[in-house]
Amino acid sequence: MSASRSNVARHLRQAALERPDGLATKSPLSVGPDGKVVHTLHSFRSLDQESDAAARLFHAEGVIEGMRVLLAVRPGHDLIVGMFGLLKLGAIPIAIDPGMPWRSLLDCIQRSHPEAIVGIRPATLLSRLPLPAFRSLRIRICVGTSHWRHQLHQCHSAAPRPLADVQANAPAAILFTSGSTGAPKGVGYTHGMFDAQISMVRDTFGIQPGEVDMTMLPLFALFNPALGVTTITPMLDPSQPMAADPAPIVAALITEKVTTSFGSPAIWGKIADHCDARNINLPSLRRLLIAGAPVSGELLTKLRKVAPQCQIHTPYGATECLPATTIEAAELLGALRAPTLRGKGTCVGRPVKGVEVRIIRETDGAIASLEAAQVCAPGEMGEIIVTGPSVTREYDALPDATRLAKIPDGEKTWHRMGDLGCLDADGRIFFLGRRVERVRTPAGSLPTEAVEPAFRQHPQVARCALIGLGVGNNQVPALVVEPKAGYFPANSGERERFIATLRVAAKDNPWASTVKVFVFQQALPVDVRHNAKIHRLQLAKEWTVKLGANPLRNLKS
Repeated sequence: MSASRSNVARHLRQAALERPDGLATKSPLSVGPDGKVVHTLHSFRSLDQESDAAARLFHAEGVIEGMRVLLAVRPGHDLIVGMFGLLKLGAIPIAIDPGMPWRSLLDCIQRSHPEAIVGIRPATLLSRLPLPAFRSLRIRICVGTSHWRHQLHQCHSAAPRPLADVQANAPAAILFTSGSTGAPKGVGYTHGMFDAQISMVRDTFGIQPGEVDMTMLPLFALFNPALGVTTITPMLDPSQPMAADPAPIVAALITEKVTTSFGSPAIWGKIADHCDARNINLPSLRRLLIAGAPVSGELLTKLRKVAPQCQIHTPYGATECLPATTIEAAELLGALRAPTLRGKGTCVGRPVKGVEVRIIRETDGAIASLEAAQVCAPGEMGEIIVTGPSVTREYDALPDATRLAKIPDGEKTWHRMGDLGCLDADGRIFFLGRRVERVRTPAGSLPTEAVEPAFRQHPQVARCALIGLGVGNNQVPALVVEPKAGYFPANSGERERFIATLRVAAKDNPWASTVKVFVFQQALPVDVRHNAKIHRLQLAKEWTVKLGANPLRNLKS
């Protein structure tokens, strides 16, 4: 493949040639009196021409190939235009979660060292604060204003702008992890890795040109133009996804005949509850992808009722390697349901085509080569490692983190997922939780996903988290329960009755009996991106302080 054919933005150019008048994006403007969402429409031809104009504008402002550019644009058409404009130019967009805490956000920006920012007005204004994080910026381009529209119009041309000549291994973007179990890290993507992801997503889930997608995670919408798929932007704030009103989202899913959607268990739980309470079906939905945290059987069952024509997939992966495996709800709710409740872990399916997954013995330090890793036998718990064409090779400006997370293997790189799991005899992977979140007791380690599913099935439990009280290898296992609305225990009697029913729900799980402490909390802390990954380490510190060295005695006093 020649260098010019390696630029991942070529997929949009191809979609514009093959489906010039097909709808590429529909962005929400308002909600009408009838509850329907009013959208602005853009074809693949206009999206290609507008991102060409953006590339010309960026270049005129001083952005060049290889330059790092902080992308701070709201989800929707402008984000897609900005991203593809930078990719066409060969610049390197940097994408960070908008809801990230301010200090973490500044740390990420300072470490990634952008020379330019393409952002909405508040972002470009903030970037002028005299802070170390913004010291590297010398170009500021404001997006979404009438002046931005005028500039794009001035740069418009019917003649396609040549794509930057980049190799497949050239840097394409830096995407940050959610930081749910540590500091967020910048993940370096190449054009070749994005190419591989596009092929894997298309082939694994059978996505066809002309379909309609509404993704609840903004960055995943960037796959759609490359797949020839219409992007419907949902009416939600990505920095506060759970504050969204599900009504206009459901209305758009129906009126726009959305065929596929991607989101976290939290947002789809909210949508499913809304539909279930109003007896609403989503008849056009063919494919639903739910990821970011384990998905409960209750949610899968409800979604199968709400979207009866839909295949529901729960893919497994990470910012560093996506997708890695996938499984369909019918299999999860069948013979695999009982083993999950008994403590085997949650099945995340088999590797997608082109991906290899292994389970190796746990190692705290770096692993110098694959030969140095010890492979676990089927059924034996260990840490999950993944390799494939979309697996990233390094973290940006974090050589120590790269050394700990990556395993060299000739021309391959294996990524250590940071998760515990095991393989069964049929080659399926069972997820047992994050390594750093396991509870370390004198009797051994207690993985979170061996315990939590048994308690999550309780009809009054919204969320729950297994944590370790104390430090070192002498932790006391405790379950922090977030009850559903209206079920929070009001006194000690109600608390004891709730705990008794929790123990009944988990009676078939041999790990559950090791949980000696149960506490209740109105809302568990979760990550911003998915609103589903529970901050168990934060909970462990907080409850250890609250309950002290003798949690059982202090709970009774």
